[in-house]
Amino acid sequence: MISLLIVDDHPVVRDGLRGMFGADPRFEVVGEAADGADAVTAGEELRPDVILMDLRMPGTDGVTAIKELAKRGVPARILVLTTYDTDSDVLPAIEAGATGYLLKEAPREELFRAVEAAAQGQAVLSPTVATRLMGQLRQPAADPLSEREVEVLQLIAKGATNRRAAEQLFISQATVKTHLLHVYAKLGVNDRAAAVAAGFAQGYLTLEG
Repeated sequence: MISLLIVDDHPVVRDGLRGMFGADPRFEVVGEAADGADAVTAGEELRPDVILMDLRMPGTDGVTAIKELAKRGVPARILVLTTYDTDSDVLPAIEAGATGYLLKEAPREELFRAVEAAAQGQAVLSPTVATRLMGQLRQPAADPLSEREVEVLQLIAKGATNRRAAEQLFISQATVKTHLLHVYAKLGVNDRAAAVAAGFAQGYLTLEG
């Protein structure tokens, strides 16, 4: 069972999400928050598997909350669920450490699958957000990724740990870590979620893959 924290400033939205997820035995809603500050407090106290995070809220916004949760070492995966897919919303959220980004118009089953994928550490992007990222980051990396680096990035995008990637590629975990550091440097990112987002944007990863 995947534990969830729902963060949204609209009570009707929170009630709707709680009812939807609460009716499915795969999920357990352990708490709610109406703004980013409450989300940070609840995230630390409840330690949910996944946080459904709205972005534009009075007081502390979603991006600020995502950064603060990461700063405090809260291990929850953060799945942005918002109405907005503008340039000023998408990239800051992913760069802050969001595991995924979905729009509130997403169908119920798509949202369920996204939460399950996020709980496993997989990057989740709605098609419209992926398209926007491609437009934002279309320029190629200064140095292209090697074939092995692309293989590592593909496994990371599917939620593989360094150990699992090493087993699948028949290399050591240290070698995987080295490849991953090279990927970060070439793509100009600092973490896995941002690397996956840049990988989609620059054509190293595809939605079908």
